[in-house]
Amino acid sequence: MGSHKDLIVYKKAFDVAMRIFQATKKFPTEERYSLTDQIRRSSRAVCANLAEAYRKRQYHAHFTAKLSDADMESTETQTWLDFALSCNYLNKEEYEHCTQQMFEIGKLLHHMKTFPEKYQPKP
Repeated sequence: MGSHKDLIVYKKAFDVAMRIFQATKKFPTEERYSLTDQIRRSSRAVCANLAEAYRKRQYHAHFTAKLSDADMESTETQTWLDFALSCNYLNKEEYEHCTQQMFEIGKLLHHMKTFPEKYQPKP
């Protein structure tokens, strides 16, 4: 593995964060400092925490802690997606795609936390 950007989970998280960025451009301006900023921040934080986890992968406790942070940010993003759908800011198709991706990200993060040795740097 050369970079955190090579991880499937990172690619999925980055894709969702960019989809959310595009979708939130259509959110009402009164949501700028609440829902829009929150959902953008949490979706991007999944990627940031994955990058940090990757760089700390030789330290089991640090690695799993950062993966846990990524998982928490993913769950937070799912909550904001629920609000965006309920407020009619997202259509059902956008919502379902993003929530499905977040579900898959959660499964991949769980696998990484369960089998951290698979992500250790090679000597």
